Amino acid sequence: MNLFDANSIVSDLGLVGVLAIIFAETGLLVGLAFPGDSLLFIAGVAASGSGAALLGNASLNPVLLFLFAPVAAITGGIVGYFFGEKYGRKLFDRPDGRIFTQQKVITTEKWLRKYGTGKALILARFVPFVRTLINPMCGVVGIDKKVFLFYNAIGGLIWTESVIALGFILGERLEGSVDAYLLPVIGVIIFASLVPVFIEIFREWQTRKHHK
Repeated sequence: MNLFDANSIVSDLGLVGVLAIIFAETGLLVGLAFPGDSLLFIAGVAASGSGAALLGNASLNPVLLFLFAPVAAITGGIVGYFFGEKYGRKLFDRPDGRIFTQQKVITTEKWLRKYGTGKALILARFVPFVRTLINPMCGVVGIDKKVFLFYNAIGGLIWTESVIALGFILGERLEGSVDAYLLPVIGVIIFASLVPVFIEIFREWQTRKHHK
């Protein structure tokens, strides 16, 4: 069993494992190392009729997956928020923290100011690493709880259901080995999820260039 491999998680741990990893990736700092988009995609494939056979007969109940995956993501976000609210400031106040730094706090605050709380939380779900860090950071910077809970729920729902649905739909149409399709599809997902980051980096570069 490999907790860093999406296929292994689905095959060896089943639905409970998938939900646990989704929760950890969005609510616990250790989740930074876990697969996110790829796990949801593979889980969607495993929940499909023909796709399950392509994963070595690993199958997931589609109703339970679509129902509880967003619950795990949303709950993880809430735990991350309250962790940040209670303990985060002590960590962020350290100038050379091993996990968080003042620069990351500043970057997140800029992200939230630039996109607004709602858009930032929704976009963050599709950006690796950011979806893990933004929840505790929202607690640290004091985002209103009601606002956070609302957009955390919207983001968690959109993220899980859309990526799982992609895997589920493609799983019904795959033939042969899933490996022939998996890497290209995951590559597209990762590229799409990194687009907001690339845009932000480009805008920062443009801003600095004009101020020189």
